[in-house]
Amino acid sequence: MSGIDVAVTGIGLVTPGGVGVGPSWAAVCEGRPTAALDPGLAGNPVRLACRVPGFDADALLGARRAYRLDRFVQFALVAAREALADAGLDPHSWDGARVGVVLGCADGGPGTVEQQHDVLRDRGVAKVSPLLLPMQLPNMLAGQTAMEFGATGPNLVVATACASGATAIGTARDLLALDRCDVVLAGGSEAMITPLVMAGFAQMGALSRREDDPATASRPFDVGRDGFVAGEGAGVLVLERTADARARGAGVRGRIVGYGATADAHHMTSPHPRGVGVERALRAALADADATPADVRHVNAHGTSTQLNDLVEAQALNRVLTADPLVTSTKGVTGHLLGAAGAVEAAFAVLAVERGVVPPTANLSRLDPRMDIGVARTRTDARVELALSNSCGFGGQNATLAIAAA
Repeated sequence: MSGIDVAVTGIGLVTPGGVGVGPSWAAVCEGRPTAALDPGLAGNPVRLACRVPGFDADALLGARRAYRLDRFVQFALVAAREALADAGLDPHSWDGARVGVVLGCADGGPGTVEQQHDVLRDRGVAKVSPLLLPMQLPNMLAGQTAMEFGATGPNLVVATACASGATAIGTARDLLALDRCDVVLAGGSEAMITPLVMAGFAQMGALSRREDDPATASRPFDVGRDGFVAGEGAGVLVLERTADARARGAGVRGRIVGYGATADAHHMTSPHPRGVGVERALRAALADADATPADVRHVNAHGTSTQLNDLVEAQALNRVLTADPLVTSTKGVTGHLLGAAGAVEAAFAVLAVERGVVPPTANLSRLDPRMDIGVARTRTDARVELALSNSCGFGGQNATLAIAAA
């Protein structure tokens, strides 16, 4: 399916930068970190997190609807609604059988699980909510989105850990190429900032412990990085075949022209030390896009702010790319959105291509001297015809998207 041209006609975002594309894009372009001490993590080994500010599910979705949804689904519905409005699509008038939903998440609804476990322990089995499973199951991310918008075509959730959002977009592109549907809502959503999940990450040694200065805790590619800061949120893209989008007069924000997916087959949580899987994903996306390494002008990197991931990824980028593209990790602002990261960062890459603006990497004081890449330190105006968005996940799962101008 090499050379398949898919248009991004709508974008919706819910991020620690704010609810909506406008505040989210402004935050990353300003390089404004969102990490803070989280009251919900009091007593945890690490209390740092990047929360979505001012998210009022009752106001955005209606109290009755919101009550029956875990936070990760709430985020997705709000982002999808914005994306559809941006694309100029009305779910009341479309052929739902030709509309698919492919979304990614790493965990489903751990907040609901933990809350209902407390109910079981403290009040007994008879008080456990019958909504426990419908709220927390990962597949309900796509299922509830389909119900919300009458999308009765292919419907699935992918789970490739922190590459899930990017994998979902690549999978959606394949569905369009195979003519399984005409429109796909694709992306990812995550709400894993819970005491148990964060305790697990802390015990692994994966989190930054820079609690004395939370704003600088997420510092991708910096020599002083000491772990990631967990974030939450959602990114949803409306994808259509480019010819179809142009035929209906839709605005094309950018195009998904390549996708590469690989597995390290190496370790549960650590990337391959030579980055062979990341490198193969980068090269596969370029080949799929019929592009050369010299064509790439911008990379939205995975850049988690962990010691090994950043080094391995930087070295892979250096081996593959030849034109010294501007590399950004927007996780310096948003923290690590886990299963939603790839979708949100793909959206940022589309915006960079569309608007000719490369966001900075927040908190980069001194580039790790082992990295020979051109990391964007300030907001930079630049013509970007082709960008890459790179994602990696536990289990050694890698996904790279190639994104071209309209």
